[in-house]
Amino acid sequence: SYDRGATVAGVVGVGRLITGMDRGLLGMCVNERRHLIVPPHLGYGSIGVAGLIPPDATLYFDVVVLDIWNKKDKLQVTTLSKPERCNRTVENSDFVRYHYNGTLLDGTPFDSSYSKDSTYDTYVGTGWLIKGMDQGLLGMCAGEKRSIIIPPFLAYGEKGYGTVIPPQASLVFSVLLVDFHNPKDGVFLEHLEVPEPCKRRAVTGDFVRYHYNGTLVDGTLFDSSYSRNHTYNTYIGKGYIIPGMDQGLQGVCVGERRRVVVPPHLAYGENGAGDKIPGSAVLIFDVHIIDFHNPADPVEIETVYRPEGCNVTTRDRDFVRYHYNCSLLDGTRLFSSHDYEKPQEVTLGTNKVIEGLNSGLLNMCTGERRVLIVPPHLGHGESGARGVPGSAVLRFEVELVSVEEGVPEGYLFIWHGEPPANLYEQMDLNKDGEIPAEEFSAFIKMQVAEGKGRLMPSSDPEKIIADMFRNQDRNQDGKITSEELKLKSDEDQEKIHEEL
Repeated sequence: SYDRGATVAGVVGVGRLITGMDRGLLGMCVNERRHLIVPPHLGYGSIGVAGLIPPDATLYFDVVVLDIWNKKDKLQVTTLSKPERCNRTVENSDFVRYHYNGTLLDGTPFDSSYSKDSTYDTYVGTGWLIKGMDQGLLGMCAGEKRSIIIPPFLAYGEKGYGTVIPPQASLVFSVLLVDFHNPKDGVFLEHLEVPEPCKRRAVTGDFVRYHYNGTLVDGTLFDSSYSRNHTYNTYIGKGYIIPGMDQGLQGVCVGERRRVVVPPHLAYGENGAGDKIPGSAVLIFDVHIIDFHNPADPVEIETVYRPEGCNVTTRDRDFVRYHYNCSLLDGTRLFSSHDYEKPQEVTLGTNKVIEGLNSGLLNMCTGERRVLIVPPHLGHGESGARGVPGSAVLRFEVELVSVEEGVPEGYLFIWHGEPPANLYEQMDLNKDGEIPAEEFSAFIKMQVAEGKGRLMPSSDPEKIIADMFRNQDRNQDGKITSEELKLKSDEDQEKIHEEL
């Protein structure tokens, strides 16, 4: 048979072979080698074969069995390894991606997906595969390894395939199922950790900041936000990310850890992406939600403690002292007033603090404590600030230490009642017809001490009085004359008339 370059195929024990061969092949294993001595009466007898075998010839055969099968044989499937977790197994009409080594029954290799550095990708049960593989892949888990032995009538039959698979050959496939999906599959969610309580869940239009590891089903990492030390920030449900993640992030809580399994038709499809995501690959995202907000969100205010008998509350332009702790929603500490000797000080409504904190400090009583949740558009925005990530939601714990009643915008001093009719004469303490800075300062301090007026709250009243003097000393000669002295209310009225 070696001279002919083709194996001999035949059915044993049904009279199609000489009796000696029929008997000599019985009990042989694949790859077993035997030396058979066949006497004439079990060979070609007294007749022989004209031109080849003389009459009454004893025959010697050196035989190696390459393949054995029977019409009653069935597919032989052996599970070599199987993952502990298996959410679903392969069914007909599923699309599978698998690696394989293909050999003949004697171990001769004929094909391998590994040599092509690419999985074999196809539908199961739709006639795209030989019948034996269609059957042998059913019931597999992603990550499972199987040995599948296919008799020829479930493979390429009596014709074989090209030059690599002989006629009537049994095939042995060592298969590793990489992943599979069905075109009807949706996103599969696994809730790994859900914080309690969860006051609100993300919906379409929310802006989410999250960390993630992206892997293939076999665990191969293709991307990670952790490697960049930066969250992935995006709107959900608006098409900015792959459809599977748009769906998979719906309903998340702040702090939640969730696994999102995305079939390829909701990810990068049959083309894949770059050199790390193969075509038709199922993707797994393990996400950790850092925070989320909606561009329409206001500041969220929770009153932790409010003193009894609270009649006076903070208003715009008031000067307040307060303590605070500032953190991200995941608990990351950012800043604290307790790191300094004194409380934080600010005049409300002067754009000295972020808008959300300013709003959260309004209508507070001295001694009141609040928790403020400030969305980024009322905080440091998408650019963030030193120590504050872009688009971060901030959590403030604030306690109002003290409050001083403020003055309207543009004013440095206001009267509690009507100002004196003869203001210049009263301000001219030594009655010399002019008012230097010292005399002006003494007069203003006297009004404050007697409760007739108040300065704009500040840690430096001397500076405020100096600014007031410079405003009135219009020719900057170091003294105020009666022509120069004007109330701000009168100045504002003059400006209105000029505009009219």
